[in-house]
Amino acid sequence: MSVGNSYLLFQLYGPMSSWGDVAVGESRVSAALPSRSALLGMLGAATGLKRTNEEQLASLSASVRFAVLAVSIGHFMRDYHTVQVPPASVLKNRPARTRRDELSVPKNRLRTILSSRDYRGDALYRIVVESTGRGGFDLERLRQALLKPVFPLYLGRKACPPALPLQPQIIVADSVLESLQKAVFDQPGTWLSDLLPTGKSLSLDQPPYPLVWEDGMRAGVDALKTTARRDQPRTRRRWQFDERLEHRATISSLEENPCT
Repeated sequence: MSVGNSYLLFQLYGPMSSWGDVAVGESRVSAALPSRSALLGMLGAATGLKRTNEEQLASLSASVRFAVLAVSIGHFMRDYHTVQVPPASVLKNRPARTRRDELSVPKNRLRTILSSRDYRGDALYRIVVESTGRGGFDLERLRQALLKPVFPLYLGRKACPPALPLQPQIIVADSVLESLQKAVFDQPGTWLSDLLPTGKSLSLDQPPYPLVWEDGMRAGVDALKTTARRDQPRTRRRWQFDERLEHRATISSLEENPCT
C-alpha cells in the first residue's frame, strides 16, 4: 500500500502580480502563471537567502519542483512606465547604493527610460512544492519560512505584495491533484469581506482550472500539452535563464476527478 508523497502547498493572491517572461526591448510582459524563477525567489526571500548567494540559491533550486493551479487567472493590466536614471558613465566614480543616490546627479545628466509593464489583476494561485531529495532545503523548513519570512515577499515585483495569508501546509498524497484536493484554504472573502462592497464577493473563475507541473512530478492527470519555458535560473548575477519543460492540463474541480 502506498504511503503517498509529501507536498508543501500555499496560496498566492494580490490585487496585482507580474510573472516575468522573456523581455524584449521596452516591453516587460507577464506570464499568466507564476514562473519557476519567481517561486524560487519567493522561497529564497522567505528563508533569508541573499541574491548574491548563488551557491545556496542553486541548492534551493535543486531541492524543489513546482506545480501551479490557477483558481483565478485574473485580468490583464498594462502600465505605461517612465523612470529617470543616470547613465552608467555618470555613476562611474560615485556610489549609487540607493535610488536617492542615483537621482543626486545633476538633472540635466538624467535620462528617461520608457517601457510598458504587464500585470495580472486579482489572480489567485495554489502552489504545490515537491522535494527532489537533493539540495539542502526540506519542506518543513520552507513551510516555517513562509510562516515567518526573513525578507518581504512579493508577487513578481516589489510593488505587488501578497494580499492574503499564504497558509502554507504539508499534505501527504499520491499526486499533485490529490494534494490540492486535500489542502484546506480559507475562502478569499473570509479575509477580504471588509474591503468588498456590501453583498459582493471576490470574483473567481469558473472551472476548468489550468494546472501546470514540472518534469518528475506525479500529476494525477494526463497532460494536454507540454511546452518549454525559459525560467530556470542559471545565474542571478548575469540574469541568465535556461529552458525547462512544463506540462499543462485542466481540472474540473478540486472535489471531483479531473476533466481534460
